Amino acid sequence: MKKNPTNHSSSNQKKKWVDKSNHSVKTNLENLRVLYEDNHIIAINKRPGDILQSDKTKDPVLSSFAAKYIAKKYNKPGEAFISILHRIDRPVSGVVIFGRTSKATSRLSQMFKNREIQKSYWAIVENPPNKTSGTVINFLKKNSDRNKSYVSHHETKGSKESQLSYKHIGSGDKYHFLEVEPKTGRHHQIRATLADIGCSIKGDIKYMAKRSNKDASVCLHARKIEFIHPVKKELISITAPPPAEPIWDEFLRISESE
Repeated sequence: MKKNPTNHSSSNQKKKWVDKSNHSVKTNLENLRVLYEDNHIIAINKRPGDILQSDKTKDPVLSSFAAKYIAKKYNKPGEAFISILHRIDRPVSGVVIFGRTSKATSRLSQMFKNREIQKSYWAIVENPPNKTSGTVINFLKKNSDRNKSYVSHHETKGSKESQLSYKHIGSGDKYHFLEVEPKTGRHHQIRATLADIGCSIKGDIKYMAKRSNKDASVCLHARKIEFIHPVKKELISITAPPPAEPIWDEFLRISESE
């Protein structure tokens, strides 16, 4: 029997936040957007521009803010234990989960590997897909020097099979709204695949978008994640509100009217 999910979204949270359209607000300890937390995991709504772990930019990292948040809230000395379980590209927004214990980390890591965790994304694209819904299977090859993945329609040396499904939710005056569910976890999978089928994501000039967004974001949002809790064994569903911008507000309106 399928368990009813425990749903966690902005409407259930006591803490409010403002997400400015130019993303001039950078994530810090005071404005960290916690979607869900318990003794084993914590889920954060990532802003575009946030990074999950240290890179060559030396910018502050979301995982460190999560650790400091836990330490402060529960009066722990130093930074609390936090582990990175999956990744979201820097210009992308949305839900990301971290492990708070070694047990949860080990079990969730295995669940990601076994594709037992369901993720859905919202994408704002420049052109509508040819079909209102579909599944795309291709092969992606990562070029680390360019930090870019290239699509081929048959297996080549160094490529990995990629699969996702999509649904056309609706359209605005200039852009079109898709819900995307990746079945595999390849580098830049959604961005590269949507561009390959003629649906480049708004702002994603790396993958053939016409122009960049002013804040260097791309209009891809990790909307929802569902999984069986690694310890409690109940179905958890966590939903992240998109950036508070008119174009995302329109997406929300159309999705709620379905």
